[in-house]
Amino acid sequence: MANHLETHQAWLTQFYTQRDWYQYSPLIRLNFLSEEVGELSRAIRTIELGRDHPGEAVQSTDTKYDNLKEELADCFDQLLIICSKYQIEPSELSQYSEHKLTERFKNK
Repeated sequence: MANHLETHQAWLTQFYTQRDWYQYSPLIRLNFLSEEVGELSRAIRTIELGRDHPGEAVQSTDTKYDNLKEELADCFDQLLIICSKYQIEPSELSQYSEHKLTERFKNK
């Protein structure tokens, strides 16, 4: 799994570089991530609470979940680009998380 993440990160970095999108600083990337998190919030709200917005068509469950996956992927990609900017491999994050949580809650 870690290899797949790093392969995707390398592909994504190349894709962004070819389109002159990689040039943006981590601070600007953070703003892009914030925008994507807002879109993710809307996708989750639509699934959990529905939408009551005039002019919007009712979406099927499949469409709602497809949108959820799209927004999760957009957030994920922004995180991978930020990692790339700081030369952090994605597998380091999962290892860091597991270690931190294990240490924090080992006596609980």
